[in-house]
Amino acid sequence: MIEKVVLIEPKSPGFHVFSKFKLPRLGLPLLGAMLEKELGIRVKIYFQEITKIDWDVVLNADLVGISTITPTAPVAYGIADRIKKSSDIPVVLGGAHVSFLPDEALEKGADYVVRGEGEHTFIELIKHLSSGEGELQDIAGLSFKDSKGFHHNPDRERIQDLSSLPWPDLSLIEGFEKLKIIPMVTSRGCPYDCKFCSVTSIFGRRYRFRDTDDVLAELEALTARSPKSSVFFYDDNFTASPAHTKELLRKMKERGLTPRWHAQARVDVVEDEELMQLMRDTNCYHLFLGVESINPATLKAYRKSQTVADIERAVEVIHRYKMRVHGMFVLGSDEDDKETIRETVRFARKSGIDTVQFLVLTPLPGTETYEELCEQGRIFVDDWSKFSGHHVVFKPAKMSPFQLQKESGLRAMRKFYSIFQCWKLGLTFHWKDMAIKIYAHHTINKWRSSNKYFVSELRHRYKAERQGHKAEKAHRKQEHREREELEEVAVGVSEASGHGAKRDQSSDTDSSAHRTA
Repeated sequence: MIEKVVLIEPKSPGFHVFSKFKLPRLGLPLLGAMLEKELGIRVKIYFQEITKIDWDVVLNADLVGISTITPTAPVAYGIADRIKKSSDIPVVLGGAHVSFLPDEALEKGADYVVRGEGEHTFIELIKHLSSGEGELQDIAGLSFKDSKGFHHNPDRERIQDLSSLPWPDLSLIEGFEKLKIIPMVTSRGCPYDCKFCSVTSIFGRRYRFRDTDDVLAELEALTARSPKSSVFFYDDNFTASPAHTKELLRKMKERGLTPRWHAQARVDVVEDEELMQLMRDTNCYHLFLGVESINPATLKAYRKSQTVADIERAVEVIHRYKMRVHGMFVLGSDEDDKETIRETVRFARKSGIDTVQFLVLTPLPGTETYEELCEQGRIFVDDWSKFSGHHVVFKPAKMSPFQLQKESGLRAMRKFYSIFQCWKLGLTFHWKDMAIKIYAHHTINKWRSSNKYFVSELRHRYKAERQGHKAEKAHRKQEHREREELEEVAVGVSEASGHGAKRDQSSDTDSSAHRTA
């Protein structure tokens, strides 16, 4: 009988600009709400970013579920291994990473893997383990192992009616009162096809929206419980359907439901002036724009249907409506070199973007980029914790891994968040912006310090490759010289042979003439 369930979201590795802002994913709070609603099971959730795992509670559970993305996979596997070494508690892994690599998860200690949108898969698995209801092989979206090996059931269809799901219960997270930003989501899916993104592989290319009144009711409950917290809409593109978003914002405005909020959007959001005004009226504070690059060739390679002019206009219009811009760049495509990266940094500083993340292109499982680089043998790092967007894990086309790491992960961030930029803000009395940039500058230094070994390894690899190239170049030069010398000798021999043959022919002619005479 399954009565005590513990769910865990592992801590992300390392530091980044937004390390200070703890934001749990919504999958586990949603599963917890479903378990309580359908089976009467009250779960405990440990979000490691804010609370340490209580191992006494974990090792006395009837089942443990762990949700992982790629960079947290090693920690997730470590947790599973510790549980299996101490008990026979069933361990279930879910999340994007294991959805694409279920065999790896089963090998690393998981008893079951929930793939894709796993809400109903997880509930059916709990029912089976608790009362024997149904057969394991009939649970769509489930991978499992037994004495005969690994088994992967057919994929489960995506949930069409998102409003049929309960609201994620954030109160199930131990220490949830520490959250300063409250996450919620209004949709799933994305029709765009960015080469490096796994969203469409998990959620599909068709947008599915929650009912507006359902969203409003949840937002009202969240803000009533945490009136001082801001809200972050987790949607991959909050303004995907302008009509749907405007309906939501109009009703928020009518009800006076206007907490400070943040969301992700594309640069084309600024083309709808009514939408922009509604966002301002409902207290939108920050828009996170997927800028990706200012290199037209890179934008084309990423299949990002926008131009540099679109980006510039978006920043200008968003600022006009008194909102802030966070630019998210992805550096290191096969079209990028050192100069295009430096141009990107200059653009970011000149454009007035308020905050940025210069991320390194990362081949995440489930993306076309991953499949392509695997096929080409260009991925040289096998530590998943380094697949965070802050470490170079593949061989770029137009520079070395060390050069890409130096330009994007070190120089670009330090340029944007330089001490000079901090003091400039202070001198113009932009104290809050100054504080943010000082914090970012400090975080970058912490990242450099904690990743000295990784960067050093890349540097040594770069130097060794350069020496190898130099040696190879010298070897080719020597071979070329030797070939030339051999050719000169051959020509000399040929010429000498020709002269000798002429002399012999002349002698033969003279002898013949003498005999004739």
